[in-house]
Amino acid sequence: MTIHLPHRVSSGPRLPGATGPAAPDMAPPARSAEFCGHTPPCTLAGFAACGLDGDPQNARQARRFVSDTLDEWSLPGIAGDMHLLVTELVTNAVCHALGPGGGDGSDYPVWLGLFRHPRHVVCAVADPSPEPPRPRAAGASSPGGRGLALIGALCDGWSWCPTAPRGKTVWATLPLPATAA
Repeated sequence: MTIHLPHRVSSGPRLPGATGPAAPDMAPPARSAEFCGHTPPCTLAGFAACGLDGDPQNARQARRFVSDTLDEWSLPGIAGDMHLLVTELVTNAVCHALGPGGGDGSDYPVWLGLFRHPRHVVCAVADPSPEPPRPRAAGASSPGGRGLALIGALCDGWSWCPTAPRGKTVWATLPLPATAA
């Protein structure tokens, strides 16, 4: 099951947390300039969040959510890159953070947030595991292990931060085309 929580923010450098049942605090570290890498910090132009239940189908649901949100924001041109990005982040959360059981007892153990800034969109995925994402060396015939390398090559930057009271948020920034900024 997926829930969508659209929210519009007109000003302020702090990223809002998702609202609704069982929503984690998806705010960045105390200094939001570190989160987006710009000084002074960017002002948000939009925010949308999606709760995911830890099912293996979550990556497909996340891509649909991304498409709907980017269409609403008049940014369909970045959908392909954002689909790759969100697929990797959500798959990592479901497979590595939740483990074989696929959940942590809550209805929505994984949260996806999209934050639109004037020059980029931040994709953030929160999960209940405190373990940091770990890049793996993938062999030529290895079926996995390239996700974080793909994210690093596609995005302006990515990182992670602990999420209170437990877990982490992994985020990446995707630049907007000059015509959309």
